[in-house]
Amino acid sequence: MGQVRTTTLPRPAAHSPLAWLRANLFSNRANALTTLVIVYLLWQAVPPFINWAFLDAVWQTADPKVCRALRGEGACWAFVTEKHRFILFGTYPFEQHWRPALASAILIALWAVSALRVFWKGWLAPVWAGGLAAIGFLMWGGVFGLPYVENERWGGLILTLLLATFGIALAFPLSILLALARRSTMPVLQGLAIGFIELVRGVPLISLLFMASVMLPLFLPSGVTIDKLLRAQIALILFAAAYLAEVVRGGLQAIPAGQYEAADSLGLSYWKKTLLVILPQALRIAIPPLVNSFIGFFKDTSLVLIIGLFDLLSTIKVSLTEPAWSGFGVEAYLFASIVYFAFCYAMSSYSQNLERQLARAEEGKRR
Repeated sequence: MGQVRTTTLPRPAAHSPLAWLRANLFSNRANALTTLVIVYLLWQAVPPFINWAFLDAVWQTADPKVCRALRGEGACWAFVTEKHRFILFGTYPFEQHWRPALASAILIALWAVSALRVFWKGWLAPVWAGGLAAIGFLMWGGVFGLPYVENERWGGLILTLLLATFGIALAFPLSILLALARRSTMPVLQGLAIGFIELVRGVPLISLLFMASVMLPLFLPSGVTIDKLLRAQIALILFAAAYLAEVVRGGLQAIPAGQYEAADSLGLSYWKKTLLVILPQALRIAIPPLVNSFIGFFKDTSLVLIIGLFDLLSTIKVSLTEPAWSGFGVEAYLFASIVYFAFCYAMSSYSQNLERQLARAEEGKRR
């Protein structure tokens, strides 16, 4: 009798796309069913969205009637095109819009330079000081022939960026001091830190902004006033510092006791031990929750609307109140979500890359 030959299909290579699909999307019946359901939902949702957002959309027109004639079949991005200056710069003088535009570019450039570890040198602090001074000159004016523009006319994206930048930059060192004070062995210092942190964390940000806007001027001496923007910035800094302090304290508690003992055995003083040994390790551990707090704080800046400041989201809301452009809230808020997502995703991606770099550096030291 002849021998029956059987043939088997070759198994996909371990690193081939087919092997990845089988391992991650079709490893069992449940995963395969979930994958097929998700693919079906995407197939039903993505093509109509592409048609609405891109193919059938109106991109530029000064007449909102053109958008209304579509009756929702296409997006009206002409709203963003028409109102983009107000959304980006608020009520800043129209002929001076190049100043907040340049200030935004300088601020983003400072962030980009600071994100690269190769630039983590001593000269980075003076660069930041010079950049912030240049932003102040551009926004306020009154020097070098630039017309003076009061704070009340600042608004839009540049206001959001400034509130977030100064808030994080000043709240972070304050949070470190609060975390160290809360772990201090001095009862008075520890009690003050605990009282401040729990008091601020126990009330919503809106109440702090109201206090800064309405109640704070009542406690100032006669004739002394604080600018509304500065009052809002102080409230944001105190709010962020209280939350960041708990994140930093969690990182400090995660440090093994052996690190403290090793630093003490070297005869290091408290501040040298904290700054050179303990704090760098604690901050590396706390990177994920710190960035999460930064992202939340960046979005919380939209609450300044309640005290009369018009940030990115507020200018969009105001733009929608114009009768000619009312009814295009989907496009307006989708644009706002894209802007917020771009900045928040950049912070999240950077934190993940920084974690990987620090992990590789730590692994290299161990070898």
